[in-house]
Amino acid sequence: MPERLPRLLTVMGSGETAPTMVKVHRAIKDRLGSDASGVLLDTPYGFQRNADDLSARAVAYFAESVGIRITPAEVRSSEDLEGAKGAALTSRVAAAPLLFSGPGSPSYALRQWKGTLISGLLSEKLALGGAVTFASAAALTLGQLTVPVYEIYKVGQDPYWLEGLDLMTDFGIPAVVIPHYDNAEGGTHDTRFCYLGEERLAFLEKEIPESSFVLGVDEHTAITFDLDSARATIAGRGVVTVRVNGRSEVLESDQVIETSLLVEIAEKLAHGTGPVAAAGQHPARTGAPPESRDSSADLQKQGTPLLEAIRAQEARFKSARATADVSEMVSAVLQLNDELWAWVADPNQSDELDRGRAALRGMVVELGSLATDGTRDPAERFGPFVELLLQRRSQARDDKRFEEADAVRDQLASLGIDIHDTPEGTSWEVAKGTS
Repeated sequence: MPERLPRLLTVMGSGETAPTMVKVHRAIKDRLGSDASGVLLDTPYGFQRNADDLSARAVAYFAESVGIRITPAEVRSSEDLEGAKGAALTSRVAAAPLLFSGPGSPSYALRQWKGTLISGLLSEKLALGGAVTFASAAALTLGQLTVPVYEIYKVGQDPYWLEGLDLMTDFGIPAVVIPHYDNAEGGTHDTRFCYLGEERLAFLEKEIPESSFVLGVDEHTAITFDLDSARATIAGRGVVTVRVNGRSEVLESDQVIETSLLVEIAEKLAHGTGPVAAAGQHPARTGAPPESRDSSADLQKQGTPLLEAIRAQEARFKSARATADVSEMVSAVLQLNDELWAWVADPNQSDELDRGRAALRGMVVELGSLATDGTRDPAERFGPFVELLLQRRSQARDDKRFEEADAVRDQLASLGIDIHDTPEGTSWEVAKGTS
């Protein structure tokens, strides 16, 4: 009888097909061992015109960056799960050691999965063995309640909850999952908490069951629950937040915790005890007191990992240009190109990719300018200066200051400029081997 697979649930705040989450995916792959293959549950973006492209990019990312072969489930709507075709798809999803799902619309996904076997298959995998990795929109569906992001943030409907899949309560985490918790895309307006902002989250939080709490996962951050050991690993560039009634406490990245700690923190927050941060604040990554930092202002000063990489290579290129270090300039161009290719599979980085491509073009143009100067005829570059010195020499000769005229000639010769005096006048040329 084959050994049972580990039971793993990974919640990613964002960056599910970005370089920042490669390490997390590889850790899951290592736990699954030789059975590391999976199915891409593509329902959340099944309504989008570019669904095929999103699937292709995810498949390529897992193959090239993670070393896992995943295949799209092709469950774009509930109709795909009907009849013989639906039975075959259901069997393939059930048999997959890994189920992965990411961007799109949580409300669309829930609407398509309602009344199908999908929720049961996910619960079965977490109960009997296998890995479920949900990120971004898909992550929103995991808890007791779900934020209908598009309807609230884009359409402008009054804040409300949808009933979620509630896959976490069975293993002791009665939570409402909110990815993109530290989002700062709004700039001057609050888009934290998956685009809700503080005011709308505070309104919705009043409707959360007393036994439940908000589990916030920052962008490019993941928490992996090992259901066999009842432990959770936090990884990535951000933090995981437990929030109850407007009070919150964060758990830093790069640590393993007992799963029960989340519930203990929630209970303390519910009773107003324990070290907590006010809802509008976010502790610094360095461990500064929560009250010393404001999350909205702080996060707006940070860029995405891709934008930070772009700016780093721009600075490197500029520094190399100042010292005429062409080799370092070329290295910066190549590194930026590698960064852009590494991020191309992440559908959430379109603006940053455009920004990076613009930076790359600028660098190439600068290198082209240097190359043009380097290949120009030396006579064209030196000409104006040589002519000026020859005028000075000619004036010295007319004034019979022959020593000064000879000195100018000698100076030009030392610089690789040959002077020719003829009855027709004076000419010059760059000596062979001079550049």
